[in-house]
Amino acid sequence: MQKFKKKRLPILVGISLFLVSTANFNLKMKEENKLQESNRELLAMFVQDENGEYNANPSKEFPKEGYKLNLEKSTCKNGGILSQDNETKKIGLKIQKSDQCTLYFDKEIPTLKEYYDTVTKKTNVPIFANPATTDETEDGLFSMEDDYGMSYYFRGTAPNNYLKFGQDAIGQDMWWRIIRFNGDGTVRIIYDGAGPASSNTYKRGFALIDQAWNTNNNDAKYVGWMYGGMNGSASTSKEEAQRNETDSEIKIKVDEWYKTNIVDTGYGNFVADSIFCNDRSIPGKAETGWSSDTGLGYGTNKTGFGASSRTNVWNTDVSKIQPRFTCLQENDKFTVSISSGGNGALTYPVGLITADEVLAAGCGVLDTTNESYYLLKTKWNWTFSPAYMNSSLNGRIFRIGSFGFMNVWGVHYKGAVAPVINIKVEFLNQFKGTGTINNPYRIFNT
Repeated sequence: MQKFKKKRLPILVGISLFLVSTANFNLKMKEENKLQESNRELLAMFVQDENGEYNANPSKEFPKEGYKLNLEKSTCKNGGILSQDNETKKIGLKIQKSDQCTLYFDKEIPTLKEYYDTVTKKTNVPIFANPATTDETEDGLFSMEDDYGMSYYFRGTAPNNYLKFGQDAIGQDMWWRIIRFNGDGTVRIIYDGAGPASSNTYKRGFALIDQAWNTNNNDAKYVGWMYGGMNGSASTSKEEAQRNETDSEIKIKVDEWYKTNIVDTGYGNFVADSIFCNDRSIPGKAETGWSSDTGLGYGTNKTGFGASSRTNVWNTDVSKIQPRFTCLQENDKFTVSISSGGNGALTYPVGLITADEVLAAGCGVLDTTNESYYLLKTKWNWTFSPAYMNSSLNGRIFRIGSFGFMNVWGVHYKGAVAPVINIKVEFLNQFKGTGTINNPYRIFNT
């Protein structure tokens, strides 16, 4: 969070003084007792910059365009009441006797809530088979239904979806990219790296590297964020394989990271408990296009899971590449609390990006290089979406490759991890900025 030091320089005002934005004042750095002896009208102002810091302003005029008097911060020693007309920007002061006031002016920086309220919500559907290599949401966000309502998502290069939130365990600012506004108004963000505190620079990276999804890979249950039975025991039914009893290895590590860098650093209250879809639905061979698909979903039975039918792993018809943000199985809607619309199986409200969200962001058809969209990074990293179980190739999860492509990889391989969280609706007005790398959305002091 941005911090500032309060600096106070008093002003002496007459009993009937009405301050307007064009009024001139004699600025003099005097001791308080000398100010009380003076009959002159003296003004001291502090004006906020784009980083949220307040700086003494030597001007003889109030800032007008792009600034607003902060009525909560501005104070008068003897109880004078300040006001400001929203249209004319004239400042008024009601006093009973001579008073001394300190004025703070906030820069009118757009909030994330204002962006969401005013951005164009597009209804046209992009061609998901084509990689998005430009800013396809420059003229507005695309829309897609999710489990809470209508969701609005970024696609392509997205140069205005940067968000800075929280400081990690070693005091670095954490940077994120906005994936989408969820149907309930919360904001889904993916970790993008860390950098020096109070700086708009950072190194793109991951929360974890060299992390297996599960070391064991010889059962369909190991594609789950959680699974049934003990680690190492074979599943004998779909219900058993998908029972949310045992944490995957990757979930254990992501939970540890979240506790250390979000909860223990004091930022947990900002995070919403929203659904993460670990889609283990079984559409069958007619939908997946895999002739060997048994549709059983347990043990070593060859099975294609939900996202494999939407991402065209086997189908050659690119028109079938149609991501979705709704989750097909109630058991796969991972939340901390059942009241949040999910299964209540999570310890912490953190997950990963889904294969459907990667498609929506603009990766293009599987195995297509895309070095332009906003999810491109230097290492391959896991998604939240199971792909299939093959008795010879074992359990597979969708991943984002180091050249921006998406494909599938065995659960026992070690990849990087970029956690995903959701910001609560009530905090969106506290995030100010334009979403660019030089002016990311970040929390301002209020």
